[in-house]
Amino acid sequence: MKTRRSAQTVNSGSMADIAFLLLIFFLVTTTISSDTGINRKLPRLCPPGENCNIDIHERNILRIQMNAKNEIMINEKITSISNLKQQAKDFIDNNGDSSCDYCHGLKLKDASDNPTKAVVSLQSHPLTSYDLFIKVQDELTKAYLDLRTQYARTRFNKTIDDLTKEELQLVKIAYPFIISEAQTK
Repeated sequence: MKTRRSAQTVNSGSMADIAFLLLIFFLVTTTISSDTGINRKLPRLCPPGENCNIDIHERNILRIQMNAKNEIMINEKITSISNLKQQAKDFIDNNGDSSCDYCHGLKLKDASDNPTKAVVSLQSHPLTSYDLFIKVQDELTKAYLDLRTQYARTRFNKTIDDLTKEELQLVKIAYPFIISEAQTK
């Protein structure tokens, strides 16, 4: 007589438990990166009926352009990322001083009248790499941080971290971070 063997069965009741434990394990051990972005304060909206357009003297605008070849141009002259911070500082902080013809490659007679009037116009081509755009933003941020740190030392004899809220506000008023961003066609 032939005996028939039945196929072995797997207890599927514990499979759900194992899948659940694996899911929890991967959720706990996986790190999820988050994009931090660039911290910027957007300008306020123009109230209806009010003319919010202001004329800015050409002397007070530092034009920084990034082209499709990932080259940086300051006022139509190609420069490197390593020179950008110093050129921005020279432009912002010269107070209309034209005592030298060239300072770090920037004509000071074409530089801003005052740090409160200095505007950095940043234009990027649609094919400019994101990496270059972020590096330029970082260099401009470093330039303003250096100028604000120096101002805090000379005015208050303190570091930026040691300033009170009121003193920090005065530093930001003395060196406002004014950047105009646009994309070239």
